[in-house]
Amino acid sequence: MSILQSYPLGNPTAKDYVIGTKIPPADTDAKPTTNNFSVASIAAFANSYSLGYTVYTASLIQTGATAPVATILQNTTGGTFTWSYTNSGRSRITISGITLPANKVAIFLSSSTGDQGIGGIITTATQIDVEQFSSGGGGPADGMSAGTSIEIRIYS
Repeated sequence: MSILQSYPLGNPTAKDYVIGTKIPPADTDAKPTTNNFSVASIAAFANSYSLGYTVYTASLIQTGATAPVATILQNTTGGTFTWSYTNSGRSRITISGITLPANKVAIFLSSSTGDQGIGGIITTATQIDVEQFSSGGGGPADGMSAGTSIEIRIYS
């Protein structure tokens, strides 16, 4: 048996592992097993478990008629979000690795300048269309100022 206090303290990284016991479902005859869990997977589980959702949050910038460039601030969804330009004032997020569950997704978008309307709509289980309009009743408008943001919450 080990004396845990005899080991030096360390600062874990996402790539480090922690030893633990995986408990099987109660309706099986399976026995608990000892497994390695990555610190990253424990953090993602804790975030999802405590909040009730996983999240993709990014800061956006777009210059002219191009796809917005997303600087990912947090992504606990397990999916990959790829941005593309579709038309004036319109872009698309294509999601791989996960699907969006029906009626369990919230999308929050915010223009950094406040003079443009911006919104998102789920078009398929793996696609979100984002539209931006100029102020004063104008039509679709290209160009997102630095600091425009998006948060996509996927509830369990």
